[in-house]
Amino acid sequence: MEKETELILESLSQEEKEFYRGKRVLVVGGAGFIGSWLSESLHAMGARVTCLDNMSTGSRRNLENLLGKEGFELIEADVTKTEIGDYDIAFHGAAMPAPDMYMERPVEAMLPDSIGLLRVLEGVKGRVVFLSSSEVYGEPEVVPTPESYPGKVDPIGPRSPYEESKRFGEALAMSFFRERGKDVRIARIFNTYGPRLDPGSPYARVVTRFVERALSGKPLEIHGDGLQTRSFAFVSDTVAGLIKLGACSDCAGEAFNIGGEEEVTVLELAAIVMELTGSRVPIVHTPPRPGDPRRRRPDISKAKRRLGWRPRVSLREGILMTIEWYRRMGYG
Repeated sequence: MEKETELILESLSQEEKEFYRGKRVLVVGGAGFIGSWLSESLHAMGARVTCLDNMSTGSRRNLENLLGKEGFELIEADVTKTEIGDYDIAFHGAAMPAPDMYMERPVEAMLPDSIGLLRVLEGVKGRVVFLSSSEVYGEPEVVPTPESYPGKVDPIGPRSPYEESKRFGEALAMSFFRERGKDVRIARIFNTYGPRLDPGSPYARVVTRFVERALSGKPLEIHGDGLQTRSFAFVSDTVAGLIKLGACSDCAGEAFNIGGEEEVTVLELAAIVMELTGSRVPIVHTPPRPGDPRRRRPDISKAKRRLGWRPRVSLREGILMTIEWYRRMGYG
């Protein structure tokens, strides 16, 4: 069993593990970064897992510990064009979250959380967990940002294909909850990093790219002045939060922030990565991304109180595990 999966299972109560045993669970986007760790952990708890993924950002390599095993099924298909059968619980995580991708293909980026989520909500008779994003808050005026903050988002801005699709997805889920009594719950995921993020993919995010470039001796590229902040969560913490939310008995119709509390500037992140990799590569500043939020930090007091969840892996510990994984994959 992978170390990250062990960390996830250690974060869960016995009651939460028993909740999933024998259940039919659908993970949409299950071959992706977060989705593959989620699929692996659910299967380890005895769930019968079906992964639905069109492989646009996912990879069969992420599922190598599951392929061919009893109780696991992979369906390579597009959720927007697939009839969804019945499951006890579904995690809808199909998305195109990387700015480079959704700015280049904005129409395609808006479909998984609109048409795709609609298919899941209509097909699945059981519980649905919607993997939303901190992007619903836009450029927040309140930091740390609680779930009650409605967001400050430009609906026609360059980031709107992702921001607004997530906001629409939340509204659609809550409409099913209010009108049809559907058991839905929303996870607003903040920046997540760790193994299985391919640094060569447009889906790769800042931690991944910094680690890959530092190990390869390439300059670290920072958009803008580098004083923008983010709060990073290691993937095992994010997945544990999702599993806890899915098992929660009284969380229907609610949103929960799932993210790290360590707020750092991008420049501080670069310094940590260079220290831990032993690299002394230069930093190159490129033009800032349009609409890039200056600060991003969640208020996770609700998740702590209601789910019994909090991040367990510090930023330095998580980056070290990420570096170790990339070295095993042949970088540096």
